[in-house]
Amino acid sequence: MPQTTASPSASHSRTRAAAALAIVCIGTLVAPLDSAVNIALPSMSAAFSAPISDIRWVVIAYVLTYASLLLICGRLGDLIGYRKVFQAGLAVAVVGFLACATAPSLTALALDRIVQGIGIALLLSCAPALATTLYAEEERTRVLALYAAASAAGAALGPVLGGLMIARLGWSGVFWMRAPIALAALLLSWSIPPPSPPAAPPTARGSFDVVGAALLVTTLACVFLGFALRGGAPVPLLRAALLTAGAVAFVAFVRQELRHPAPILRIGVFRNRAFAIMNLLSVVANYAAFSIMLLVPYYLTRSLGLGPETGGIVLAMAAVGTIAGSWLAGRLARRLGIAPLTATGIVLSLVGLGAMATWSAATPLVLVTAAMLAQGIGLGLFQVAYADLVTATLPLQDRGVAGSLTMVTRTIGVVGGANGHAAVQDWGEAMARAGGLAADLAFEAGFRLAMGQAAAVLAVGAALCLLALARGRGRTCADKP
Repeated sequence: MPQTTASPSASHSRTRAAAALAIVCIGTLVAPLDSAVNIALPSMSAAFSAPISDIRWVVIAYVLTYASLLLICGRLGDLIGYRKVFQAGLAVAVVGFLACATAPSLTALALDRIVQGIGIALLLSCAPALATTLYAEEERTRVLALYAAASAAGAALGPVLGGLMIARLGWSGVFWMRAPIALAALLLSWSIPPPSPPAAPPTARGSFDVVGAALLVTTLACVFLGFALRGGAPVPLLRAALLTAGAVAFVAFVRQELRHPAPILRIGVFRNRAFAIMNLLSVVANYAAFSIMLLVPYYLTRSLGLGPETGGIVLAMAAVGTIAGSWLAGRLARRLGIAPLTATGIVLSLVGLGAMATWSAATPLVLVTAAMLAQGIGLGLFQVAYADLVTATLPLQDRGVAGSLTMVTRTIGVVGGANGHAAVQDWGEAMARAGGLAADLAFEAGFRLAMGQAAAVLAVGAALCLLALARGRGRTCADKP
């Protein structure tokens, strides 16, 4: 049955709600803890004798899977219950972590990451909705800020714990450490009170849109895979075919959703200018931000000579900043509104990325840390404002889809970043070597070029989006359209 956010009953005390929220956050941690994989990328490169261009499939296989399934899983949660889908995700994730930890080859690891991606799609799609159902609607922004801060805490802990585990178990430690967390959350999740679904409008009671789901998966899979492909002669033709198929599937998906009584995604909501622009800006912001998780681990290892443990701590500074930014956003959202909060977040992110584009082996560690913190704070401010707008705009019975949509735009940016940043890094490094630079200096030249283009993409994209947003009718985070 569809569910909406309702005030907790008298028997569900705030203490019980807080305990349930903590369980949701613990279960969700296994997803942002995937940041540990990024600090393990150099170790994977060495273990499998693979370059960055091949190792990126460890990221792409996982992200492509859960990005393609998020909206579908969110809709499923709206229909059968957020807790059920969340628990299913935890169970599948346990299997995925164990499979990844024992993968004998890079190909096997990439395939096992698909299993992990299915589990993460199930739990992430319904975790925000499950969290907001534990409290009254007027507390939505605060709950979303707490949820975002918890997710950022996982991203911060990932590199630190990952570095410790890599030093002891090798690259597989970043998967071993998450299986018991997911299992513990699964066992504890039975104490989460299932929300009582009140009566919903007839259009919300429709059956699951199987055709729309198939078209959505086809669209995202074709587009992501098309952009991910790199190589010789047959690749451009195959890429063109995939992108064309993705475009055709997308048109068919839109037509299907417009006529289905209970669509996976209500297309008409994108007529809201602020809503449409903020979704686009989320893609751009996360595209730029992923340059840190993909490339900075290599900079910390090759240019600064840091080991996995120290490097993990430094890499975590971006996520520490996101925790602080999420906390600030929860306190400032109602007073400032969408535009000022978004603008401040984007400016801080640009400051951090711009500073990273100047790094070399001689850059002091304190400046490296400061740039990571600035970028993280900016991203935290933006993400809470964006999540609150999406949640407030979509109908209450689509709360699962709302949480999923915020993750879809984020992961579209991540997939784009995994391809774009690696390509710019490789090209810049190759050009520097052709110019006679030594390997280490050529790497730094490619790194600065890649970080510079990340900042440039964010600056241009944000300028266009914010200009369009300013021309529209302003909304605050607390406004309901």
